[in-house]
Amino acid sequence: MKKIKITQIKSGIDRSERQKQTLIALGLKKLNASKEVEATPQILGMVNKVSHLVKVEEVA
Repeated sequence: MKKIKITQIKSGIDRSERQKQTLIALGLKKLNASKEVEATPQILGMVNKVSHLVKVEEVA
């Protein structure tokens, strides 16, 4: 399974509660916080829901 690096680039303030909870579930609590995770279908679905708030990079 490949890994991806997710970085929060926009604030969760003034977003729906669901989007805030999705950021927390991804392990992102602060602006510019990064997390390396496995690219499972569940993770990719969560990233898709908050794609306007995060930047995604593949990790070699």
